[in-house]
Amino acid sequence: MGFRLKTSKKTKEIFEEVGKSTNLKPFALSKIAVALSLKDETSIDEYKNDDTNGLELQRATVTGEFDSIFKSLIEVNLNRNITDDEYYPYYMKLHMDRGAELLQNQYKYSGGNLEKFLKNALEKGDSNL
Repeated sequence: MGFRLKTSKKTKEIFEEVGKSTNLKPFALSKIAVALSLKDETSIDEYKNDDTNGLELQRATVTGEFDSIFKSLIEVNLNRNITDDEYYPYYMKLHMDRGAELLQNQYKYSGGNLEKFLKNALEKGDSNL
């Protein structure tokens, strides 16, 4: 069972960039990124990213008391059961890296304003954030 994952360098840079202007820490941004990735219609199995030169994130810090919920959401997204080792770090890393790219795009679209980003997300029905 994995208890830590390493993001891609790009994800680290995105979290640093967005974090500077929002004062959100990587553990909070990672949850938003995973939510955005889970909402994406493209299968996560089509997303490839082997880069592990980014942030090291502990499972308890990222998912906390909601660990089983995150795993269940990923299983629903995949339409199959997964092992703990598949869940964390493998699929969680993929969702976090893909979601970070989606987060960056949506945050830039909002003009780099956290309040506007969240308002846009909620208006589009992204209440899972």
